[in-house]
Amino acid sequence: MDINKEKLVSYIKKLSEPKILVIGDLAMDEMVYGDAERISREAPVLILQHTHTKPILGGASNAAHNAATLNNGKVSVIGVFGEDYQAGQLEQAFKEANIDTKYVVHDEMRKTITKTRILGSITTSITQQIVRIDRQTNAPLSQETEKKVIENIEKAIPEYDVVVLSNYHIGTVTPLIIEKTIEIANKYNKKIVVDAQSDLYIYKNITSMTPNLPDTQKSVGFELKTEEDLQSAGDKLLERTNAESILITCGADGMFVAEKNNKYTKIPVFNKSEVFDVTGAGDTVTAVYSLALAAGADAVYAALIGNIAASIVVKQWGCATTTVDELLAAVTKL
Repeated sequence: MDINKEKLVSYIKKLSEPKILVIGDLAMDEMVYGDAERISREAPVLILQHTHTKPILGGASNAAHNAATLNNGKVSVIGVFGEDYQAGQLEQAFKEANIDTKYVVHDEMRKTITKTRILGSITTSITQQIVRIDRQTNAPLSQETEKKVIENIEKAIPEYDVVVLSNYHIGTVTPLIIEKTIEIANKYNKKIVVDAQSDLYIYKNITSMTPNLPDTQKSVGFELKTEEDLQSAGDKLLERTNAESILITCGADGMFVAEKNNKYTKIPVFNKSEVFDVTGAGDTVTAVYSLALAAGADAVYAALIGNIAASIVVKQWGCATTTVDELLAAVTKL
């Protein structure tokens, strides 16, 4: 495809302008590091000498973090914290990332979503994940908490240019929250982008969605082996959701954008040989794509910018972010 670099650069420079609201499963990735010392006498397991713990914003929090590094913190999140120690850690992580949490609801009956990864250094050069511990409440929100979340959505949406619904299916994004978020966003003529892993057809009258290849295949009911398959899948999602565009992320095969009136664009992946860790790359794409749409880019150029951002963060360990300057530098290498 032909890329107009001047156009691309102009949109990247505008990413700092829109204000973005992220609604979804707010999570923290707690990375616990240690050096392997010996095998325990109690059981055939490693004993790690703890070196440090690093909290990282994950889940919907990662999408917000990616946006905050691009638009100088014009970001708010809506979701649910528990009344636990992890809530304080997540609150502090948001504060350090310059993300507003005034619309977050606290519910003492729920756990703050935390994914703890224990990582051990076997040698001075190799660190590997040994085990992951997940703390979360999978049940849907109580009616009382759901009502509070919707009240905050009603207050918040008028203040923002684009809304992201980030559904990791851990109970926060209920059908009623989906319905009300889309209804209110459309009432105020706001862009709304959905990042979900299943039930894609329940999101009606949205601006766009960013499913990956496996989730798209599950939703449409057939394998996507050719570009014609991608076109058919895109058309089906456009028809069922009444979206303006669909961005399907295809991993090592890049991206595919389907728009109304049979307009299709295949975008190749950038820097394929330099991939280190794809964790959180989908959140990066969604956040950057949403900001670009709100900044006036069409779906294809917004996807291009999201693709470039993903090519930067996959070179880093864990959920990572990028900046406008890094995006501009990457464009010069295209």
